[in-house]
Amino acid sequence: MTKAAGKVEGAYGRLKLLSGLVLFVFLATHLLNHALGLIALDAAEAGAVWFKALWRNPLGTLLLYTAFLLHPLLALFNWLRRGHYRGLPWQAWAQLLLGLCLPPLVILHVIGTRGLAASHGFNDSYAALMTTLFVQNPLLGLRQNLMLLIAWGHGCIGVYYWLRLKPAFERLWPFLFAAALLLPACAMLGYLSMGRAVRFMLRDPDWYAAFIDGLNYPGDAAVAAAYAVAEAAQTGSAVLLLAALLGRVLWGLIRRRHGQVTLSYPDGRHWRGIAGSQSLLEASRAIGFPHAAVCGGQGRCSTCRVRLSGPGMAMLPPPSDSEAAVLERIAAPPGVRLACQVKPSGDLNVVPLLPAGAGPRAAYGGGMTALAQGSERRIVILFCDLRGFTQFSEARLPFDVVFVLNQYFKAMGEAVEASGGRLDKFIGDGVMALFGLENTPAEACRQALTAADAMGRALARLNETLRGSLGQTEAGGVPEMLRIGIGIHCGRVIVGEMGHGRATGLTAVGDAVNTASRLESATKDFAAELVISAEVASRAELTPADLQAQGWREETVTLRGKSEALQVYVRERLARK
Repeated sequence: MTKAAGKVEGAYGRLKLLSGLVLFVFLATHLLNHALGLIALDAAEAGAVWFKALWRNPLGTLLLYTAFLLHPLLALFNWLRRGHYRGLPWQAWAQLLLGLCLPPLVILHVIGTRGLAASHGFNDSYAALMTTLFVQNPLLGLRQNLMLLIAWGHGCIGVYYWLRLKPAFERLWPFLFAAALLLPACAMLGYLSMGRAVRFMLRDPDWYAAFIDGLNYPGDAAVAAAYAVAEAAQTGSAVLLLAALLGRVLWGLIRRRHGQVTLSYPDGRHWRGIAGSQSLLEASRAIGFPHAAVCGGQGRCSTCRVRLSGPGMAMLPPPSDSEAAVLERIAAPPGVRLACQVKPSGDLNVVPLLPAGAGPRAAYGGGMTALAQGSERRIVILFCDLRGFTQFSEARLPFDVVFVLNQYFKAMGEAVEASGGRLDKFIGDGVMALFGLENTPAEACRQALTAADAMGRALARLNETLRGSLGQTEAGGVPEMLRIGIGIHCGRVIVGEMGHGRATGLTAVGDAVNTASRLESATKDFAAELVISAEVASRAELTPADLQAQGWREETVTLRGKSEALQVYVRERLARK
């Protein structure tokens, strides 16, 4: 994709989003106005005054009609250029099918209300609409309400794809989901309430007379003409859709005159197709290769990023401005591109960098996202394990064991996170934590030592809380039944997002991780609660006076798998207060 093409693509994406948001806001205010009918017909009529003031002034009309025409045309453009629709998630299919249902339903509604009001001064009040749609022609009313629900579903899916990339989305999602369900439900109930109210009031001759006087009915001929215009517009939309379908076929024939390219994937699969015809993401979907794309291939989320190699690299144009901005955000190394933005002109080897199930959290760059691609760095690893928990659990009910473990994990996890660490995983009754993913090794060492003491204090509080349920096992008092051993080491490891499916997460692997684990095991040999390597003590800038004052003693230990002895510092007791 050239720079110029990238700018066109960026403009297309922004126009599609903005036009969709305008239509969505219009629809939301329309449904909200319907919902006022739950209070009373007069409340809905009063709300309609504000609704019309918002959307029927010159600026609101221009904005709404521009979005109304532009959004479907951009959708047709996307239909024309897209290589195929294989591999799309169900949400995208639902949005596509709902969108195809809308034109014939929307056209009749717009011309029958706004069209008559603008051309003949028809008073399209709720009383008039309920008389027509609820009393005289309930099937037409059912059709119009179905149109509102289809449009709302289509819009909600689009807004979901847009908002789920935002950092606050996970916190707001329950409220947004509730609003997405409650607003149309209240609107439909408001419609029924207003319809029943109008049906009742039509029995009052005085009300009916006043209603007819204020209706400004344009006459049967004008209404018939409006319906004729609506039918012509519906026919035109059908012809336009068929033309787009024919355009896809013709465009495909034209592109077949170009050369063929081959894309090779890590599992041995290959995609062969027309040069420049499809993006890497579309190629992956065409052969059923699982490929992440949180934003649906709009070039905004970065989760489809791939590492490329092969003879076709020389034929790749530089990233567009929008793609370059995303790659810079995630600190992408050379050879990494967004699969949705690259249409290959030569043979390439394609390696997706994120698992197919990567979620919105992986969409934003810097920090953890850059690490997720794989990085070698010096960090601090902390291992913590419960002592004697097997014997403890054998004498208790499974419910009690699970309860105690969950309380223990919560206490240890909060201590780690409060000290600036990152919980890596829980292994049986053990905890692995990482420090220094986003700061220097010296700071990480100090944070890990702080976390160890915080874990000791948290365990003391937990023991006190559980004392009544743990029971007395020694004459004259209750011992600390939950005891821990902690090992801490600093060294170079490989950090990256590893795993499969839901079991994928950011973790670290390497010799330093094994060393930290074995230091934790060495706490048993030293009858101590904390063992750290000399590397940790040095980087934390602990002087001999500090070590002595804090109760450390120097030892040497030969760890399993190591030929040389390791200098360590041992502390028998963690902080309790």
